[in-house]
Amino acid sequence: MNSKKPKKGATPPQRRSRSAANTKKEIGPSRPPANDFCIVGIGASAGGLEALQAFFDQMPSNEGLAFVLVQHLEANRHSLLGEILQRHTEMKVAGIESGMKVKPNHLYIAPPDRYVGLFHHTFQLVDKDTPLGIRLPIDYFFRSLSEEKKEKAICIVLSGAGSDGTLGLRAVKEAGGMTMVQDEKSARYDNMPRSAIATGSVDYILPVETMPQQLLKYIRHPYVLTPVPEETLEAAPPPDYFERVFFILRSQTGHDFTHYKRNTIVRRIQRRMAVHQIDDLKSYVRFLEQRKEEVQTLFKELLIGVTCFFRDPDSFEAFKTKVIPRIFDQKRGDQPIRIWDAGCSTGEEIYSIGILLAEESERRRQELKVQIFATDIDNAALDVARAGLYPESIAADVSAARLKRFFVREGRSFRIQKEIREMVVFAKQDVIKDPPFSRLDFIICRNLLIYFASPLQKRIIPLFHYTLNPGGILMLGPSESIGEFAELFTLLDKKWKIFFKKNIVPMVDLPNIPLIRPMTKPSPKINSKGGRPNNVVQLTEKVLLNSYAPPSVVINERHDIVHIQGKTRPYLELPSGEASFNILKMVRDELRIELRTAIHRASKEGSKVVHPNLRIRENGKTYAFNLVIQPLNADGADGLILVVFDPLKTKAEAEKEPPGAPSKVDRRIVSLENELNSTKESLQTTIEELETSNEELKSTNEEMQSTNEEMQSTNEELETSKEELQSINEELVTVNSELQMKLDELSQSNDDMTNLLASTEVGTLFLDRHLRIKRFTPATTQIMNLIPTDLGRPLSDITGTLMYDDLNRDAEQVLNTLAFKEKELQTRSGEWYRMRALPYRTGENVIEGVIIIFIPITGLKKALQAAEVARQYGAALLNALTEPTLILSRSLQVLDANEAYYQECKASKEETLGQPLFTLAGGQWNRPKLKQAIETVFSDHQSVYNFEVEDEFEKIGRKRLRLSAKKTPPIDGIGTLLILTVRT
Repeated sequence: MNSKKPKKGATPPQRRSRSAANTKKEIGPSRPPANDFCIVGIGASAGGLEALQAFFDQMPSNEGLAFVLVQHLEANRHSLLGEILQRHTEMKVAGIESGMKVKPNHLYIAPPDRYVGLFHHTFQLVDKDTPLGIRLPIDYFFRSLSEEKKEKAICIVLSGAGSDGTLGLRAVKEAGGMTMVQDEKSARYDNMPRSAIATGSVDYILPVETMPQQLLKYIRHPYVLTPVPEETLEAAPPPDYFERVFFILRSQTGHDFTHYKRNTIVRRIQRRMAVHQIDDLKSYVRFLEQRKEEVQTLFKELLIGVTCFFRDPDSFEAFKTKVIPRIFDQKRGDQPIRIWDAGCSTGEEIYSIGILLAEESERRRQELKVQIFATDIDNAALDVARAGLYPESIAADVSAARLKRFFVREGRSFRIQKEIREMVVFAKQDVIKDPPFSRLDFIICRNLLIYFASPLQKRIIPLFHYTLNPGGILMLGPSESIGEFAELFTLLDKKWKIFFKKNIVPMVDLPNIPLIRPMTKPSPKINSKGGRPNNVVQLTEKVLLNSYAPPSVVINERHDIVHIQGKTRPYLELPSGEASFNILKMVRDELRIELRTAIHRASKEGSKVVHPNLRIRENGKTYAFNLVIQPLNADGADGLILVVFDPLKTKAEAEKEPPGAPSKVDRRIVSLENELNSTKESLQTTIEELETSNEELKSTNEEMQSTNEEMQSTNEELETSKEELQSINEELVTVNSELQMKLDELSQSNDDMTNLLASTEVGTLFLDRHLRIKRFTPATTQIMNLIPTDLGRPLSDITGTLMYDDLNRDAEQVLNTLAFKEKELQTRSGEWYRMRALPYRTGENVIEGVIIIFIPITGLKKALQAAEVARQYGAALLNALTEPTLILSRSLQVLDANEAYYQECKASKEETLGQPLFTLAGGQWNRPKLKQAIETVFSDHQSVYNFEVEDEFEKIGRKRLRLSAKKTPPIDGIGTLLILTVRT
């Protein structure tokens, strides 16, 4: 029967479709080596059983995968899930136990009362922590899976209520794994799939029946099957295709990833290739060119924008104890705290910082203005951050107290409170090319620099130093460092990479955005770091170069000097007139021809050129030297040429003639020939340079025309912008008028409220969350000794006329329990008030304090006391009568009776008071004529006199009773009464 577990090698049960069986046969097995197999985590809740059955009906059992199923179940509930799923798969189904080894081709089911984690391919069970009643076992396992298996982690979210699995799915995506979610339309309950899809981190959104086919295709891709070691990643893809990928990304997103770490880029591209089943980079480049949506998806994956609240709790504890106190201690008066979060992603990190700042402000009772600038280059992430709405699964990272204090629940989500949201300004910014913020007290840039190559890191660290105030603090990720810039910062926390700024001024390459592209290539810098040498080796090299190396300069392709080494005074001098660093203008006249010719030859041939034994005279002194011209062929030195003036050691060496030297006449001829050859070369050089200059001028003219067209287009855009600004200005005027009207209405409402509170005799006291006085009505001053300057003072500091000392304690209880309190209190002058304390709720249903109301009840108290005196007087008068007497209401119920009645009729108060008249005396007064007579008394203002009733009574024997009845005038609040006397 189908209910039994299939035997090994047996055909699948008949309930599986034929197509499913064919699918398994076509795909075939692929067994990975031990501990190198993929683990598939499946999260499901309500409606998940049907989805699981359909999934495993289509999933082959010998593909080398391990499946771990996590569901939402009651802690003590016995589940038959394992027995049910065993009918739909040939894999072994087992419940998870702590320490159990994970094996391929097995389906493991998590226990309902524990969290499941992975450590070195063994299961670890952890007791559940349930803040606010929320349990997130799926998130917990997905996160553990991502840490354990990296790119071999796979997570699947099926039908279910809530948002469990959302944050764990993002963690799997960050680690390089694959994410798959059931199509919302096919899910019985779509809350969990919809929450996961909203993250933008899902690779496949499929019906359950098609998931196994896509899963098996994915695990057979080289990215998963044979991952490339990290040390060989950079050499794996052809560099030209890499450049094309970067070009496509920059064309569509405006961001250049050239200087990001190559291994990270390669792994992310390989992951996208695996998702689309593309085996080579050339095909993927074509795919990118054809699919704009894939470019955006790749862009988001390269950003790796995954974060959570209080990520690495110990790091935030370090921030709380080591950073926040320094920031608060440095602030005085109205100075704001300025913070920059570079790479804020979806905002969880910066909101966590805002929460800690708010807590410190409350603890110190120090209200400081906080300005937080949170930036990122991902618009979608910034939209999420601005909304401040997060799934309820953040309860795994945020304590119950903080959820209650800083979040407002909206359905199955939590929204950050307005108090924290208003601290933060979110903006799109590229830290590489956009201008930074300034005058900052704290910069946090966690897990961003690890994706940058060394040139970008060397540029950004000094930039951070530049933007910080003196003593400002920088916090990096645990895997990041400031590298060779240790001289700029002092280490504050080694583990969590917290530094504070030293008062050193480094060379900073500030980002800028030119309006027009420069027509000529800027000169590269020889010293990328600039500034002074920062270690002993550099200092030694500088001393040796200054002492022993010949004078030399480095020039660019325009013959401008970009670097000078040694004393060049005899050979170069500043020209008169406009200052210039062009070497042909600075060189001595007698050297200009040789220098120009040598530079031209060296540039043209790309080789070293030497002019030996040249001489110049200055102040009667002769300088003999060799002129050496050599191109610099190093990386980053394109177009640079080294010019060396190598002096001959001594005068004798310069004038010494070798054996067999020619005569003076011959030397003169040789000199003239050399000069003629030099002149010819110089002339040829001049002609070539003139031709080059003509071509450059022609190109420059074309560029100028193009620039002119661009300027004209820019001018038209500026005109359009001017019109738009004028339109916006008109809209702003309209909005300002509306705001002014609203302000007038608000002012009128405030005046109305002030007059209402002032005119009422009810005393009202408004307190904030710290039980400090916010406002009070004039009537309150009769009860408590309040004056206008008491605003902002704690309630406990105020004395009053009340004979009651626990008012502050009552307010604290209302704030903590949110239950109102009501008591009657008396002042020392004898006045009575009903005190009512209630929580103060804002329009967002947030508790912001307490309201205490004092209602005067002195008149009511006096009336009650008078009524009590009158009642006692009436009772005494009634008991003074010797005849049995009853007081009856309009409904003929006994309201009171005197002692003579109880003694004469042998009745008790319990069986008399509140009883109908005609049930007394065993019901023997229940006679139609008596009823008619009494009704006549009420209707016709008559009296009943000596109505006789003779009968055998149970307690007093046979008696003849004479009843008399008389109506009283109406009494306020009571009405008409009937006085009935009984005579024997």
